[in-house]
Amino acid sequence: MSYGHLDAYSRLLRGAHEAAATGQSWPDSPRKLITASWRRSLEAGIDPEGKSAPLVCDSSDIVEIRQAHPLQPLLPLLAQTLSGLADETDHVMIVTDGDGRVLWREGNGGVLRHADQVGLADGHHWGEYMAGTNGIGTALATGRPTHVYSEEHLMRVLHVWSCSAAPITDPESGCVIGCVDVSGIARNLHPATVALVGATAKLAESQLTVRMHERDERLRRRYESLRNRPGILLSPTGRVISGDPMGRLGARLPLSGQRMILRDGSVAFLEPFCDGYLLRDTPSATPPALRLTCLGEGTPTAGLGDRERPLSLRHAEILALLSLHPQGLSAEQLSFHLYGDDGNPVTIRAEIHRLRGQLGEVLAAKPYRLVCPVEADFLELRRLLASGDTAALARAYPGPLLPRSESPDIRREREELEAQVRACLLRHGSPDDLWTYAQTPNGRDDYQILERLSALPPTDPRSAAARARLFP
Repeated sequence: MSYGHLDAYSRLLRGAHEAAATGQSWPDSPRKLITASWRRSLEAGIDPEGKSAPLVCDSSDIVEIRQAHPLQPLLPLLAQTLSGLADETDHVMIVTDGDGRVLWREGNGGVLRHADQVGLADGHHWGEYMAGTNGIGTALATGRPTHVYSEEHLMRVLHVWSCSAAPITDPESGCVIGCVDVSGIARNLHPATVALVGATAKLAESQLTVRMHERDERLRRRYESLRNRPGILLSPTGRVISGDPMGRLGARLPLSGQRMILRDGSVAFLEPFCDGYLLRDTPSATPPALRLTCLGEGTPTAGLGDRERPLSLRHAEILALLSLHPQGLSAEQLSFHLYGDDGNPVTIRAEIHRLRGQLGEVLAAKPYRLVCPVEADFLELRRLLASGDTAALARAYPGPLLPRSESPDIRREREELEAQVRACLLRHGSPDDLWTYAQTPNGRDDYQILERLSALPPTDPRSAAARARLFP
């Protein structure tokens, strides 16, 4: 489009925008894509005079979301493909999650400072229903590469920007998991940029497909090593990988609980297997236990069957609370236990949905509860405290329960466990038990523990180490 045509289109857009902002009928409408987006945005309550996309994630949340996001390993590829363009032409490259939350960005310092002013920065939400018509939000809403020029943005503050964005679909789940975007000052960003951004999204999808096939092959090898190859092998999202040569189940099954009714009316039972599932004619004798590791300074983990995976702090908190409340909790109760009066049940429901995507149907609803045996290191610690086995207690306690958690209930449980372990070891612990506790985060500088150890014979190296800590 020539500058002359751009000027004419800009005049049309300004008139239409003024009418939309004041609730009047539009004298001339933008192109259909933008007209439909404006209507969706206005129905969502977006203020055309808004100043920025909203900030919805703090820095700690962003770190956890990035680490768990499937696009994390592909960032070098995306950066290599697009960041050169962004850096050399005063543009910024943005990568979001499937909701439109900015997870990563690259560009030179000058354009990043301009981007900060409108929320083109980590943690800001660019979904249409949060920021109105824009490249990211409209690409996610329509499911295809999109270029949004200057005054086509609904928020007036974005009229100095243009952006090209394309959604990225996960071949494993078939769901949109992210969006890649290049944004810049209006006339510096050629509409043809959308073709490059779209090609970059397809390149990312092809890499995700390669990685999916590699995971399938590893899972298939584990399955084929089983005696008699029981059941049908499914991926984490229900894709049929092996065991159904006639294809009677189709390409994918909706995972809807441990007991499933298939299309032919037969009943099958779902159980975790490595990073996927086995679909069996009969259930296993005992359901697999959920194994939680939440003590100490390491990353919390969850294990189910043959699967072991790291947990974000948020997910570890939820699973720990549900373990401590086996009768179950409503979304409102769980939100209060996690965040106190500042909690939001909507956030809890979204996190439970993500957790069920990772762990399957071990989580039931109404109320939220764990419906499988639970083996948690902090629950085992409670049992050892009751048994009085101080040697086993000292070995089983690597440190506090989820030390980074600010949840009121987790903090209370953490402090109670720490106090009880310490008191038990001070009353009944052997020098070996006290020395083991002294290696924990809180035990390293515990005066009473170190004082007891320093009273050991001078030839005992633990005595010298304790005195060194007491009198550095």
